[in-house]
Amino acid sequence: MRPVHIALAVLVTALWGVNFVVIEVGLDHFPPLLFCALRFLVAALPAVFLVGPPRVAWRWILGVGLALGVAKFGLLFIGMHEGMPAGLSSLVLQIQAVFTALFAAVVLAERPGRRRLLGMAVALAGIAVAAVDEGTSGPLLGFVLVVAAAAFWGVSNVLTRKAAPPDALNFMVWVSLVPVLPLLALSLVFEGARPDVEALSRLDWAGVGAIVYVAWVTTVFGFGIWGFLLRTYDASAVAPFSLLVPVFGMSSAALVLGEGISAPRWLAAALLVGGVALTSLPAGRLSRMRLGARRRPGLRPRRRAGAADAPGPGPAAPGTPAPAGTTASRTPSTASRPSPRG
Repeated sequence: MRPVHIALAVLVTALWGVNFVVIEVGLDHFPPLLFCALRFLVAALPAVFLVGPPRVAWRWILGVGLALGVAKFGLLFIGMHEGMPAGLSSLVLQIQAVFTALFAAVVLAERPGRRRLLGMAVALAGIAVAAVDEGTSGPLLGFVLVVAAAAFWGVSNVLTRKAAPPDALNFMVWVSLVPVLPLLALSLVFEGARPDVEALSRLDWAGVGAIVYVAWVTTVFGFGIWGFLLRTYDASAVAPFSLLVPVFGMSSAALVLGEGISAPRWLAAALLVGGVALTSLPAGRLSRMRLGARRRPGLRPRRRAGAADAPGPGPAAPGTPAPAGTTASRTPSTASRPSPRG
């Protein structure tokens, strides 16, 4: 991946990490399904009137809207409402990277190379360390709901890649319109009209701020950028970046909510960052980094200008075929391009 795209991926994961703290604030003001419905309502309106008509078939918009908006976020909000803490939720949700790679292998015939598999294994080892550190004191139902949410995030990643939207922002805005009515209906059935009305009647600036953050920052901007990355690179190359979300999620939960960060959690964060770096850096760059580490300090010998002085190949540009035996990402043809986390 190009450095600027790696930076965008890290920025999105930071925003998504802080999002878990903001969700906790929102759940103090609204029932979970109502809060989720308001999130997508604000994300879709008035933007849906400004971005133009959909650029992909409606079946993809409906599929991603239901998988991402109703299933993934609905289950996540309910799980956190049932007692899953923000830091642990940000951690457990990231097994979506495994679901994404699995679904991509089955549906898109993507086969991650050995180095990417190793990187994912290192990052998942970080998740395991943090999960053990968290203990098993949390509610089982909330844990299961967040795991299910991760599975549906993987489904939405693959569906978005299949949709291959030419405009990620346009796609995400139209996708945000889909979950509103289903979530409102589910809220009325399972949460009741009275709690919904009471929550809206007590709306304050904290509640408004929570809705705006989860709607515009993490949904429109975050998933818009995520969709662009998935449209440009293999899903197995982009998905591991989401493993950085618990690093930011646990850090922000510690700062704002007082959740402690123990030594095992720091170890988990190091494993996560190392695994993502191993997964994302091109093989050629890793070789040059190892070569530079072995060089002795001192004056560099003078060499004649020539082919030996030519810079080594950097990351393959989108659309450039990867050399045989490498794991460089590819950009699929227009007919089979990718798509857009939690």
